[in-house]
Amino acid sequence: MKKLIGAFALAVSAITPLQSAMAVNNSTLETAQTKFVDAGGIHFAYRIVGREGGTPLVLLQHFTGTIDYWDPAVVNALAKTHEVVVFDNTGVGATNGKVPDNIEQMSADALTFIKALGFKKVDLLGYSLGGMIAQTLAAQEPQLVHKVILANTVSHGGGNDLLNVITQAQSQKTHPDPRMVLFFTDSKRSLAAGEEFLKRTSARKIDRDPETGPQVAQAQAKAIIQFSTTPDVSNALLGSIAQPVLIVTGSNDTMLPTKGSYEMFRALKNAQLVMYPDSNHGAIFQYHSQFVAEVNNFLGAPDTM
Repeated sequence: MKKLIGAFALAVSAITPLQSAMAVNNSTLETAQTKFVDAGGIHFAYRIVGREGGTPLVLLQHFTGTIDYWDPAVVNALAKTHEVVVFDNTGVGATNGKVPDNIEQMSADALTFIKALGFKKVDLLGYSLGGMIAQTLAAQEPQLVHKVILANTVSHGGGNDLLNVITQAQSQKTHPDPRMVLFFTDSKRSLAAGEEFLKRTSARKIDRDPETGPQVAQAQAKAIIQFSTTPDVSNALLGSIAQPVLIVTGSNDTMLPTKGSYEMFRALKNAQLVMYPDSNHGAIFQYHSQFVAEVNNFLGAPDTM
């Protein structure tokens, strides 16, 4: 027994401080340190929360969104069973550089970031604009991308009402934060969920990401419009995605039409479709508990490295 205990003590002492720190990550989206990695001439800002080991889940953000625009109720819940990586792509938030005005370059930059962290295999959660990037990465990098979650997004030629919806949301006087109109319906239930969402996303007070400026919005809007209005009659992009895909949307997405999610579901080789009732572009935030459960079921038990 003494030999066994001694061997165990020796093994523990052999663990380096870095290995020990990596074993457990108790940080949350609100408390995790913002880190940086340099690759391809870009100084990428990112945070990692959750379980070490297994296949990392990389989150790809929406139009003009930064790390702190993610919902902690989603990120922290996913982090209970997965290693979750959130980051600012080129020119957004605390990441330097010029924001690309096309999905192809945004995808290339996201790939540069993922490789800079040394990941050999990842799962992707792409929300809205991020879903367009996720599709591109999944099609181009089948060895890297394991599984894909596409939330409130569309494929090539899926359509959009981006400019009209954003203009209306910014001109209305009822809600100080336009996300209440962009992400939620006008029902009492949905609006109540929206208020809770805004409280959660404003919880971090220290070391918050810088807000985005008009140059980010202009470039990203151009990329979204070009991608969503350029027909892909043969479904070449979706046809190149063989990985399992979970598609999630709201019953009435006014920005990126709900019907686009159904069309993706029909075109993909291996897809599941989930639609939440009485919900808009922020369906995954309104139904955050159900969404996390769906993602965990889809991804399965975390594998070990």
